[in-house]
Amino acid sequence: MIAPTIGSLRVNGATLHYEVRGQGPLLLLIPGGAGGAASFDGIADGLAGEYTVATYDPRGMSRSTLDDPEAEQRVAEHADDAFRMLELLSPGEPARVFGASSGAIAALHLLAAHPERVERLVAHEPPVVEVLPDAFEHRALVARVQETFRTQGLMPAMAMFAAGLKKDGATTEPKAEIELPPQAAARAEQTMANLPYFVGRIVPGFMSYTPDIHRLEALSDRLVLACGQDSRGELPYRPAAFLAERLGIELLHLPGGHTGMTTHPAEFGDFIRKALRG
Repeated sequence: MIAPTIGSLRVNGATLHYEVRGQGPLLLLIPGGAGGAASFDGIADGLAGEYTVATYDPRGMSRSTLDDPEAEQRVAEHADDAFRMLELLSPGEPARVFGASSGAIAALHLLAAHPERVERLVAHEPPVVEVLPDAFEHRALVARVQETFRTQGLMPAMAMFAAGLKKDGATTEPKAEIELPPQAAARAEQTMANLPYFVGRIVPGFMSYTPDIHRLEALSDRLVLACGQDSRGELPYRPAAFLAERLGIELLHLPGGHTGMTTHPAEFGDFIRKALRG
């Protein structure tokens, strides 16, 4: 592993923990879900041979602390955090950006709000479900998850949320276990610690977000929408596929599913590298 340089950045209402490694033009990696900077450990070193790779814990996650732990979480504010990272680490020069899941939602807003700072964006399975024709069903799912979290606790809420992300008609039979790399297994404890914040704050705030499709259409020459090749039919896949068709751009398929960068890190990193080159 390449030992990263570690720093902190003061932003509105929070202090962000970030890590930088490598050299070259800046590549900002925005994590999603309950992950932080460590979720990119499997791909960051490989990308650092070509880029200055910056990763960070989103506000409220892991080592990035909130001034007000009860503060409502908004996509625009998370996108502004990413903008502040670009201003700090690549002043005056547009950067490449990769966003995963909820991090990809923040990245889409970053592109729309500050296109002059983004040279190219790869957004992997942003669950912007409000663009879908059946958005009302997904609003109802989020509401049920929140009520379950309030009345029954974290794990029942997570089970309901996970079931809602599956393909229609998917069986409930367990899949064969995938043996994760040791680094990924070691992150499980921190991910679990982040889950209450993710379910209670990030899920409702981000899955109610509607991207500015007309704005993204005007910027589509620097946007790559990507999905896992094993994600077809699942909820996180559908908004990216819908947007790609609406914007008239090709949908890129990456190895694995929604968590492909954890299960297939080497291949996933290679695909990102090629996509960033255009």
